[in-house]
Amino acid sequence: MATTGTRPDFSDYLAHFTKDGAAIAGDPITANQRLISILTGKKISAGTLPWTKRPAVCFTECPWSSLLSHAKQYSPYALGFSKPRIFASGGGPAYYVRADHFEKQEWEDHVYTFVTPFWPNYRPSSLKTPPKVGGKAILGGKSIDYSHEREWRIPHDFTFDYAQVEFVILPDYKAMAAFPAGLKDAIGREKFLLLEIYKTIEKLWPVHNI
Repeated sequence: MATTGTRPDFSDYLAHFTKDGAAIAGDPITANQRLISILTGKKISAGTLPWTKRPAVCFTECPWSSLLSHAKQYSPYALGFSKPRIFASGGGPAYYVRADHFEKQEWEDHVYTFVTPFWPNYRPSSLKTPPKVGGKAILGGKSIDYSHEREWRIPHDFTFDYAQVEFVILPDYKAMAAFPAGLKDAIGREKFLLLEIYKTIEKLWPVHNI
């Protein structure tokens, strides 16, 4: 059942984008290989959050209008699930908390995973410099604003079945052809979305800016 109706700025689905990087053993791994590994093992392993050092599997709410920007930031490889599925696994939206509030709180451990300091660049200049009498600038004077991510998190590893995968994002037909046939058949080829098709649609009918 849809939870957002026909609002184009919200989605009933969440995407986990993979990216190039080092594997646990230290060997390089591509975003494509990471996606295949996740789907083969039916598990997304929790990473470590930068600010709280807590484990989490991260997702982004993914309306079509922001899909390409996420792909540019991470990679054109992703898999998606419904919000009810993520919520049932202990997940929920991230809390973007003003940094001056963030530093004054003693967060319960089970809550801390969901909290991210919010200290946007548009804050007043008085909040960008250290206090005149002692003290330090909050977050060392850095600006932090991840609100565009519309992030959801699960505070532990996330396991799933193929029937629960709502979509898989690949860059193009070449990537689709090379993707393991067993995974395509198990998940359902109709669930694979190709970014090159979306780019063509946006070029011919430019409803959104690309």
